[in-house]
Amino acid sequence: MKGKFITFEGSEGSGKTTQIKIACEYLRKKKKKFLFVREPGGVKISEKVRAILLDVENTHMGDECETLLYMAARAQLVKEVIKPALQKGLIVLCDRFLDSTIAYQGYGNGVDIKFIKMLGEFATTRISPDLTILFDIDTKLGLSRTNKNKDRIERRALSYHSKVRNGYLRIASKEPNRVKVIKVNRGVDEISFEVRRHINKLLGIKDE
Repeated sequence: MKGKFITFEGSEGSGKTTQIKIACEYLRKKKKKFLFVREPGGVKISEKVRAILLDVENTHMGDECETLLYMAARAQLVKEVIKPALQKGLIVLCDRFLDSTIAYQGYGNGVDIKFIKMLGEFATTRISPDLTILFDIDTKLGLSRTNKNKDRIERRALSYHSKVRNGYLRIASKEPNRVKVIKVNRGVDEISFEVRRHINKLLGIKDE
């Protein structure tokens, strides 16, 4: 792939969305050709799958179904957007990717992680991030920062979200060269400075 693939991960309320917006503005300022997408979603088919996944009325959705739906949405996004963009040499910024499924459905729900990774290779055509920025926050604090209109995943118990957070940290400990953990216990500017430092190193940008 000619381009670079950067993913952003984190449990609920980690401030991930805010930092992605700042990162996009930074790349725009540096006149870099980039594309931003989110998961699940990003393209028409995947957005429809997202609606099913996050619908609070789907209380009886099984863990197997949930896992496969996330993978289906991802496969379509990779095919339509991510892979073509990387082949063209663009920088692709993605709000969540395969690590999310490993953390939420694997560590959180107990779905076999080896199976998730195997299925992930098929769904992503083995495309893997060059850099993953993981925003880490205390689970209880993070949940208190989410919107009042919580989606189906956000409504789950504190114990579930604690498993997700711990899962993310285990992923990071296994792949420290790819996954960079940023503790969300500082101001927005301090955090964005650290994000920028990692992006600069990957892309060879000299920040004034």
